[in-house]
Amino acid sequence: MNGIQGKRWTEQTAGAVIGSAVGDALGAPFEFGPAGAFSARFPASGAAEEMCGGGGWDPGEATDDTQMAVLVAESLLEREGLDLPDIFRRFQRWASGAPKDIGLQTEEVLTNGGSWETAAARHFQVSQRAAGNGSLMRAATSAVYFARDGQRATMDAARAIAALTHGDPAAWEGTALFHELVRVTLEGGDPLAALPEILTLVHPDHRPRYATVLAPDWHPDRATEFNGAVWPCLGSAVWALRTTASFEEALRAAVDLGGDTDTVAAVTGGLAGAYYGLDVIPTRWTTRLHVPLPGFGDRVLELPQLLALVHRLAARPGPAAFTAPDSPVSPQGSTHPSPSP
Repeated sequence: MNGIQGKRWTEQTAGAVIGSAVGDALGAPFEFGPAGAFSARFPASGAAEEMCGGGGWDPGEATDDTQMAVLVAESLLEREGLDLPDIFRRFQRWASGAPKDIGLQTEEVLTNGGSWETAAARHFQVSQRAAGNGSLMRAATSAVYFARDGQRATMDAARAIAALTHGDPAAWEGTALFHELVRVTLEGGDPLAALPEILTLVHPDHRPRYATVLAPDWHPDRATEFNGAVWPCLGSAVWALRTTASFEEALRAAVDLGGDTDTVAAVTGGLAGAYYGLDVIPTRWTTRLHVPLPGFGDRVLELPQLLALVHRLAARPGPAAFTAPDSPVSPQGSTHPSPSP
């Protein structure tokens, strides 16, 4: 990789991770609110108070979305590859630290007494509802880490990490799609133009639903589920990227959708940050950014620590020290093989 390519890679990987964290913190105060609430409060862009806090969040405070993404990143770096039991233990420690926000499904999985191999499957067997966006929301750091390893490796890693907390393979496929969209973008490709090919890599059981929400003519108003579900969440993020012309516009559009605003904006920020790069993320949004880590003492990561983390993710040498299984086992005992193009 030459110097120019290396600089672009670093800029865009940082954009993906910081962009996701910024979207999370920007959207948090508007969570479960109505559509248009952000623009109603800030009708013109550029107000210093946009990173406003509220709803129990301090200005610039990241939620469980970014907190879990940091835990994934630190495990990948410290274990020098994908150590699924280690990630699960970190998640459990975090959950025991009384975070301000934790998804009901994620909390049940992390506290039901099951092992890293069985906890999510056990939850899905009982509830039959595990297609929330909780694995998608935390995927920016792992997407950056595995981007150098190619299409198959990054999508399989996404599925494996998602399956730690989400037993429904629909969540695995959505997270894998996000990973691959980020990888294509970091490699210099157009993620929107690549979508038709990427969709062929989605398991056939879930491909039609993702094809619907990722289609060029889809609008979040047409969603058949709340955007806390993985399909409309990813679809809304791609819609925000497709229908705007800047990082800032994409984030404003995402938050203005209402509903699960922190996660929709986090996923949008990850995609838009990878696409536009770090330099275009407004400093009025990044200066207040901070990520507390419940369960890990008084640790709080601010922008310098987050940038140091992402630079380590982007710079790690060689392929990851993990190969995901070819056929992850579904909670029903059937296999859900990784699809071929």
